[in-house]
Amino acid sequence: MTAERIATVIKAMPMPVLLIGPDDRVRAASPLVAHVLGSDLVGKHYITAIRQPAIIEAVAKTRANGGQSATRFLGRDGEKDTTYRVTLADADGDIILTLEDQTASEEAGKMRRDFVANVSHELRTPLTALLGFIETLSGAARDDAKARDRFLQIMLHEANRMTRLVDDLLSLSRVEEDERVRPRENVDLAALLSSVIKGLEPQAEHAGVTGTLDLKARGELVPGDAGQLMQVFTNLIENGIKYGSAGKQVVVTLEPKMMHPRLRGAGIEVKVADQGEGIASHHLTRLTERFYRVDSHRSREVGGTGLGLAIVKHIVNRHRGRMVIESELGKGTEISVFLPTSSVS
Repeated sequence: MTAERIATVIKAMPMPVLLIGPDDRVRAASPLVAHVLGSDLVGKHYITAIRQPAIIEAVAKTRANGGQSATRFLGRDGEKDTTYRVTLADADGDIILTLEDQTASEEAGKMRRDFVANVSHELRTPLTALLGFIETLSGAARDDAKARDRFLQIMLHEANRMTRLVDDLLSLSRVEEDERVRPRENVDLAALLSSVIKGLEPQAEHAGVTGTLDLKARGELVPGDAGQLMQVFTNLIENGIKYGSAGKQVVVTLEPKMMHPRLRGAGIEVKVADQGEGIASHHLTRLTERFYRVDSHRSREVGGTGLGLAIVKHIVNRHRGRMVIESELGKGTEISVFLPTSSVS
């Protein structure tokens, strides 16, 4: 095969590929190599062209021993770290070097590890408390009725906390599984929001917060999953109640149908605004991350699992909607959910 033909084949490869000739000079490079190792590599000695110690060592090893070898290359693409698996093969004196982008799988692996670590941490605290109280009740406090009642109440609280966490984990798993399936029911948002507000009245009364529903539109339907949308607005309104201030309001507003740039089409906006302490701006972009909490102690005290907004985000994504969180310290938080009023293919 001629050098020109080899170069043509290499350039057509859908991944970064480099061909190093018997004279240790680059014979051909696919266009995608430029994103990893730089441009204008053809004709250069491979040490000058590559300038990556791990890859240079792997080339020398493959040249000396033949066969195949592999290494990893850690790079940088702007603000993002990148990881490539580099495979080298001897082909009758030529060295074929291919780079496979492993960045996404590495990030997914890190997310799984972080998720397992977070779940383990969240479960360990209540389990440790339960084991401690069980040990105490089996020993020194066995005959202390007052201590026993107090410990049993705390144990019930911790058991309920674990139950909420498991329920949210299962809910998150189901939502992620269905995220690419477009819901097709017609949901009346006015009726749904009225039902959610009604159901949360006892909780609002206990917290000293008033839930107010402002329906600027009635009878408007959106394609959706009624159960999941109820979960979205229950979570958002419940957060407003938990983190709002006693004696204040949580105002839920259903805006009329209009064209929304965020949806690139017609849709309905639902706003949930509390009058609580507000959230510092540097937290806002991370609020939908799993287990991210602005105030971990307060969140656990009010029964939060750190998964609520992550679940909301996935449900809104499934409905091809958008969620915007705005907050200012001392002035409360407003969360807007935009839902399209027509099906999106």
